[in-house]
Amino acid sequence: MMTMKGMGTQTQDSEHPYPTPLNHRTGPVYGTGQTYRAGLTYRTVDSPLGSLLLVASPAGLVRVAYSVEDHEDVLDGLAALTQGDVEGAGAALDEPARQFEDYFAGRRNAFTVPLDLPDPPPTFGARVLQVVRRVPYGAVATYTDVAALAGRPDSVRAAGAACARNPLPIVVPCHRVVKLDGSPGHYVAGPAAKRWLLRFETLGPDR
Repeated sequence: MMTMKGMGTQTQDSEHPYPTPLNHRTGPVYGTGQTYRAGLTYRTVDSPLGSLLLVASPAGLVRVAYSVEDHEDVLDGLAALTQGDVEGAGAALDEPARQFEDYFAGRRNAFTVPLDLPDPPPTFGARVLQVVRRVPYGAVATYTDVAALAGRPDSVRAAGAACARNPLPIVVPCHRVVKLDGSPGHYVAGPAAKRWLLRFETLGPDR
């Protein structure tokens, strides 16, 4: 696997980012307790890693969740954050579903659907995910790299925590962030899923 170009020098640290996962009942990634004025729609899509739950607002994709996160729990948590309904189906998810199908077929290496992320103050967590979104397909960055590029090189564990709270795995590719020794580190769907994604992006669907 390639490392992300332009990352600068890596320094040794005690990289063990195993933070508490996203709390679905308090709000998405930045912990702002964001609410949605309009209703949300959801659907599931099949993938080589199991069923994925996609949730969208009229503004864009809000959430991607693996089955290990308990889709019902995710929906219950989001229902508490919306002033409208959470309903199945909905045309807003047709294009995200197509892009996931293309991604797992090896026809797409980036997602272009609108995202409805919180509008946070310039927090470290927000900067971390901005950095993660720039890690190219087929490349990896370390938690050390990401912390440095987000402006706090000594906050490696906090960078790991921000990745763990990523509400849009795969779309915001936190699976491309690894430990200094190349081991996967924490991932919401488990280290085997993280290794699968990295291998898939390196070798393609017909490996």
